[in-house]
Amino acid sequence: MPNILKIMQTDLYDGDMDAVEAATRKAIDEGMSPKEILDNGLILGMEAVGRDFKAGDLYIPEVLLCARAMHAGMEVLRPLLEESGVPARGKLVIGTVAGDLHDIGKNLVSMMFQGAGFEVIDLGVDVSPEKFIEAVRAENANLIGMSALLTTTMPSMKVTIDALIKEGLRDKVKVLIGGAPVTAKYAQDIGADSFASDAGAAVEAAQNLMA
Repeated sequence: MPNILKIMQTDLYDGDMDAVEAATRKAIDEGMSPKEILDNGLILGMEAVGRDFKAGDLYIPEVLLCARAMHAGMEVLRPLLEESGVPARGKLVIGTVAGDLHDIGKNLVSMMFQGAGFEVIDLGVDVSPEKFIEAVRAENANLIGMSALLTTTMPSMKVTIDALIKEGLRDKVKVLIGGAPVTAKYAQDIGADSFASDAGAAVEAAQNLMA
């Protein structure tokens, strides 16, 4: 692997935004393809972050710095990826469900998905089932991520899944749910495809679903 990509991975893991941006530009100047830089630089770097976050070796503030560094590289790379027609690994519509205004976990999941090469449409907080449906249809998404931090807002997840069924969209999207009170059993009970306890597990679950 070219040395610049190893440097990029290390800088990303260290959360050094300026260094990741500089390494991305240097890799481009050295003639590397946008796909190679994405796959072997930014994505490999974020995979290490996700792995160590899941293992408890990194904490949320550190992961947010890593994600910010990854974004700096992506800002440089995105126009070139679009030009060269490199497809995203999947398209995720994500939001915190209706009645719930918590977004730290959801934001972290969004960043981890972008770092793993997914296209992410973040609908924000207090997202109604109708808004999820509208976004899935408009964006032709193949994944939905729903987050809830309150037990009182969890039923909105089932309402959204029921709405997907009613609109004939359920077979077209995989549904992933998470949040502090959410369990694997609850995901099974409401007909979701998967449950994730944290951002790293969410990306892993999505990759398994897409496979």
